[in-house]
Amino acid sequence: MTHHPQSIAEFRECARRRLPRFVFDFIDGGSGGENTLAENRAALDRVRLLGRAPVDVSQCSQSVNLFGRDHAMPVIIGPTGLAGAAWPQGDLDLARAAADTGIPFVMSTAATVSMEDLARAGAGDKWFQLYLFRDRAVSRRLLARARTLGFSALEVTVDNAIPGRRLRDVRNGFSLPFRWSPGKLASLLAHPAWTLRMARSGPPTLEVMAAELGLRQTDTIAELMQSQLDPSVGWEDLKWVRETWTGPLIVKGLLDPGQVPKALEIGVDGIVVSNHGGRQLDGAVATIDILPEFRSAAGSQLTLLVDSGFRTGSDIARALALGADAVQIGRATLYALASGGEEGVRQALGVLKSELAVAQMLMGARSVKDFDLSMLRRHRPPERPELMFQPLFPEPVAVVPAKPQSLLS
Repeated sequence: MTHHPQSIAEFRECARRRLPRFVFDFIDGGSGGENTLAENRAALDRVRLLGRAPVDVSQCSQSVNLFGRDHAMPVIIGPTGLAGAAWPQGDLDLARAAADTGIPFVMSTAATVSMEDLARAGAGDKWFQLYLFRDRAVSRRLLARARTLGFSALEVTVDNAIPGRRLRDVRNGFSLPFRWSPGKLASLLAHPAWTLRMARSGPPTLEVMAAELGLRQTDTIAELMQSQLDPSVGWEDLKWVRETWTGPLIVKGLLDPGQVPKALEIGVDGIVVSNHGGRQLDGAVATIDILPEFRSAAGSQLTLLVDSGFRTGSDIARALALGADAVQIGRATLYALASGGEEGVRQALGVLKSELAVAQMLMGARSVKDFDLSMLRRHRPPERPELMFQPLFPEPVAVVPAKPQSLLS
């Protein structure tokens, strides 16, 4: 009998076994010493959930409305570049699985399929992730194509003035096009299924960027991005995007809640609180820790999304209770993609939905909107046992319901 992974951790292990080392490390790795990568997980684990029984949870719903559209659960498959390295034309599989599950999919500018092919992949809600390139005409053309092809929302990534130093990629010599060394060739022999799929489909290429920019051979993906992305990007550039794009506009990559007033000033519709999954600034704050400050600053004026390190339904419940409207996932569905293509992604989304249902019912939340701070405690180190479980915040936080007082005071 075939064993299907029952958690994202199991999908990760499956991907580790099935992918050549240099491909798995590209997906799995972070920047520098990978301290942010580790902290994302550790910070989530510090936030503990309060079971709330007895509560009548015989009728529960995970549905959520984002930018005027209803979705089956508060999860979005976020933009992940070079998905085709995990599975041929993997972007299409991710989009179709998202559509079948009833959640949005965000196409990356660094996708391995064309925008036209992605727009035709399933009937789901599709968003487009935009980089602001040194040549603004490229970004202008991509924005126009996204509008013409019916992408419903635009997500502009801003935390890439310079790429993070992803040391696994440097050590592995990860490049586009792939450069073959004896070690990599040996890895291909050890992973015949992946090798055969790639031989049949051809090596992945960054289709969108190739069409607009032309690509040269580079030492690492980070070097390629550094040669094209613009470190001068500021709020004036985002104001131009706002004036050009008439649909929902989301800014991805904010970690400083002090930026919220600027976002409101130019008319941004949503924010993705993100440390780029630990792939940019090593040592950055975990998004789950800074999330409540964003909700306090934004109030109800912005749709608040969060990513970086979310692997379980309980993680999603934590984010909802701390003020997020939905969670974007990246590596979780890439691991599933590498494990079994579209069907693997569909299974992984089913796992997250089931895990969220367990957390939701045991925490007494009949709907996504029922999650709040009163359902959480923060775990403290055991040096002082009396402080092991403490309120999340020493003072009440604006906009968040101030009950019960035992949590917020």
